[in-house]
Amino acid sequence: MTNPNIFTSPIYSVAEDGSGIAKCDGYTVFVKGAVIGDECKIEITKRNKTYGFGKLLEVTKPSQSRVEPICPQFKECGGCTLLHTDYETQLKIKKETVYNALTRIGGFEDIFVHDTIPSVPNFNYRNKSQYPVGGTASNVKIGFYAPRSHNVVNSDSCAIENPDARIILDAFRCWMEKYHILPYNEEKHTGTIRHIYSRTGESIMVVIVSRTREIEHLEELKNELLSLKLSKPIGGIVVNINSQRTNTILGKYDYTVFGEKFIYAKIDDITYKVNYKSFFQVNPYTTNLLYKKALELCSLTGNETVFDLYCGIGTISLFLARNAKKVIGVEIVPEAIEDARENARLNSMENARFYCGAAEEVCPPLIKAGEKADVVVVDPPRKGCDEKLLDAIGKMKPDKIVYVSCNVSTLARDAKILHEKYGYEMKEAFPFDQFPHSMHVEAVALLQHALN
Repeated sequence: MTNPNIFTSPIYSVAEDGSGIAKCDGYTVFVKGAVIGDECKIEITKRNKTYGFGKLLEVTKPSQSRVEPICPQFKECGGCTLLHTDYETQLKIKKETVYNALTRIGGFEDIFVHDTIPSVPNFNYRNKSQYPVGGTASNVKIGFYAPRSHNVVNSDSCAIENPDARIILDAFRCWMEKYHILPYNEEKHTGTIRHIYSRTGESIMVVIVSRTREIEHLEELKNELLSLKLSKPIGGIVVNINSQRTNTILGKYDYTVFGEKFIYAKIDDITYKVNYKSFFQVNPYTTNLLYKKALELCSLTGNETVFDLYCGIGTISLFLARNAKKVIGVEIVPEAIEDARENARLNSMENARFYCGAAEEVCPPLIKAGEKADVVVVDPPRKGCDEKLLDAIGKMKPDKIVYVSCNVSTLARDAKILHEKYGYEMKEAFPFDQFPHSMHVEAVALLQHALN
């Protein structure tokens, strides 16, 4: 008897989580492990009203885009969901993702989406690596959470992290097992070490997230880390204390074991002081290209005032300040504003000023005081811009809005609001591959007022 849940289908497209999309008599089925262009034998394992989920039984005809994943933990980790897809196809998928968001969510027609800007290199590109810690004192596990769980799986290798991070991870594991340092137990809220992470710039920052303030044999760990043969010197070792039962990684308090709580990092010819808690792009290679594109789209002549909203530590602001008359950065996180001001001083940029607060509250008094934005740059978090902020931007009536996005769905949503309420047209969008081998894509889009 034929099983109605088993069928054979080509894989037509790719979902947000990297699953292949197949069709069974018009019914959409998401299939993990499938590659666009594959022909697959699939068993439907779960049905919803309009879509279902399937198990990949057999690749009956492999796609020309299918490659062998170079990471042995590809299936366990679930981080690099496109690692079994060749890089050229990944770039095409990301371009299509941006185009689909802008047309389907944003409602824009005839929108010009450029080819995805690749990451060079597309392996070992991350300047920040972050690992949960689990297991027992005699069998320490440091690596990643298994998909859809908080079970820690040991990471033996990672194709996208900085090679130094692997050396640091191995040193931690050896130290914990040698001195029987207890890993954190999430269920019982016991143990000591919760997470470790490293960040690389001109030097390397190592952060130990601990449930307790006191850590036994910390001096031995410090000496071990400082003796490692790394590509950059260690500039700081910090203990962050998170004693709460929470999924949040970092706690409020910390202390320094060695060096400083920050490192310096360069993008193009600009130097940034980066606190270990600060947001900073993890792919320095593509970030340089992305910021240069944002600057190019602003078309600055040296006479403009630019508002940089969600400015963070001033990363984009300082790029703009080189070509603008004045840059006004706004950010709600006080520590980020302190860093932004320090970074402006560090680079001798006196035409960049920074204000702390919600942009929708900070901007109106500035406008009332006589500030006029010729260009507005926004780089919001994944949830996109607050609608009050979009209204504040619309009332400023800048000639151009350059939108830097880490979530093209909210970019499309926000651009639609700016178009329908304030007459801004979507001119072009540039996808950037900030996170090779994942489905994540960033974009820079230019919106211009229809009257300009």
